[in-house]
Amino acid sequence: MTSTPQTDVIVVGAGLAGLVATAELVKAGKHVTIVEQEPAASFGGQAWWSFGGLFLIDSPEQRRLGVHDSLELARQDWFGSAGFDSADDYWPRLWAEAYLQFAAGEKRAWLHEQGVRFFPIVGWAERGGYTATEHGNSVPRFHITWGTGPGVLAPFVARVKQGVRDGLVTVKHRHQVDELIVEAAEGGTGGAAGSGSGSGGGAASRTRVVGVRGSLLEPSRVARGVTSSRTVVGEFELRASAVIVTSGGIGGNHDLVRQNWPKRLGAAPASMLSGVPSHVDGRMLGISQTAGARLINSDRMWHYTEGITNFDPVWPQHGIRILPGPSSLWLDATGRRLPVPLFPGFDTLGTLEHIVSTGYDYSWFVLTQKIIEKEFALSGSEQNPDLTGKNLRLLAKRVGPGAPGPIEAFKAKGVDFVVADDLPTLLAGMQRLSGEVPLDTARVEQEIRARDREIGHPFTKDLQITAVRGARNYLGDKLIRVASPHELLDPAAGPLIAVKLHIVTRKTLGGIETDLAGRVLASGGAPIEGLYAAGEASGFGGGGMHGYRSLEGTFLGGCIFSGRQAGRAVAAAL
Repeated sequence: MTSTPQTDVIVVGAGLAGLVATAELVKAGKHVTIVEQEPAASFGGQAWWSFGGLFLIDSPEQRRLGVHDSLELARQDWFGSAGFDSADDYWPRLWAEAYLQFAAGEKRAWLHEQGVRFFPIVGWAERGGYTATEHGNSVPRFHITWGTGPGVLAPFVARVKQGVRDGLVTVKHRHQVDELIVEAAEGGTGGAAGSGSGSGGGAASRTRVVGVRGSLLEPSRVARGVTSSRTVVGEFELRASAVIVTSGGIGGNHDLVRQNWPKRLGAAPASMLSGVPSHVDGRMLGISQTAGARLINSDRMWHYTEGITNFDPVWPQHGIRILPGPSSLWLDATGRRLPVPLFPGFDTLGTLEHIVSTGYDYSWFVLTQKIIEKEFALSGSEQNPDLTGKNLRLLAKRVGPGAPGPIEAFKAKGVDFVVADDLPTLLAGMQRLSGEVPLDTARVEQEIRARDREIGHPFTKDLQITAVRGARNYLGDKLIRVASPHELLDPAAGPLIAVKLHIVTRKTLGGIETDLAGRVLASGGAPIEGLYAAGEASGFGGGGMHGYRSLEGTFLGGCIFSGRQAGRAVAAAL
């Protein structure tokens, strides 16, 4: 077994939350050891693959586009979407309020100070479509980072690497944690600041986490995101005054996703794509629980319904999510139109629930070339080389004719795309991809022609068309995001396109229960001495600050905020 001299803090996981926590600890002069099961190529974790969206409130970018936002409006949207409804939501509610204050306050300035910049057009994700007190963003809040996910990571990677050069940080790749070392605490911590039921008290923890034990994995040269070997070549033990768990969620482990699938959504889909690498396996959640941590809201998840099969996969069952504008016609597997307000980009969880209820695990978009050119974006840094590479010349093509290169590549090579010059050919292609599922082609044609009849006059009873027209009142949507309303069967807008959409796993909304300092709580509500958690492992704060639904742009931001909270709290405690 290998061991090293004791460090001040051990951070488990080299993703965004872990890097932020480490950066804050380095700033305080603490010695940190990061343990990470993946090879160095995957440094930065899931965040590297992301589109880089961040939720901000009343930002300069919003104001320049005529968007009037406020903390009060954002709070109304957040809590209307979260649907907090149990005693377990005591800490998640407090984390939600703290995060809203951060997003409306110092978040942008703090990131800007470190070099983070934003694309000037603010996106409007999760539009809702319900009443003012229910789910959705009342205004656009999705700020795309210039540089996408790697651009979000960059300042924290730089700070950690400087810590390595200064002798304050040690990074140990291929170190897979199997156990948190727990010993009896001397006396106790004086009681919790609050309990999971909100009682405001709790018995003092009688144990203390003093380090980690685990397996040394054989060296691996695989590229970022590629599944690495789990062959064990040794063991290790590390000790420290505190351990911060920032190991991510369960999206790459479909067995755990199905095990925790919410009963309220019916049976888990038989088939799903993976929106995250296979190393997002949830191992540390069970390991933390064994050490006494309380897991809450494990059945709250965030999976997307607009997944397409990656024709050039990096990890097993690699799915890419389409970030759609609102114009595509959305049909279930049999050809029936999804109900109001389940339009593209309006309610991720509501759409998931409806699709699962049909008994099938996929659905369809029907659209035109005119729509795909303006309304389709693909989630992921690698799918947006203009934004990721900060390439202005490439970016300028987004406002010109034609779809972005990655979109056209999927249209040409993707197994889920049907492209046709006429409706009969399109329907035949959809039927071919449906296999044994009985696609009602007559119903599909009826839906398309009925929708088109609503376009030819300024009045309509079709609420999706009303939503599209309303969206174009926002300058950002009109410029680059929402196509002008037109008939799907208009040859000038063609060719016709159908896309078979799969459910793609992504985020864990529940997790390890923590207080506002990131201290991990035991079942009685008391903090476990020496143990902290941040990022997706903690439900982005408290064990689930999003509640049941996200407003988007809040996952990277949740990792940043919870990592900062934990890092600063540990630094102050040592």
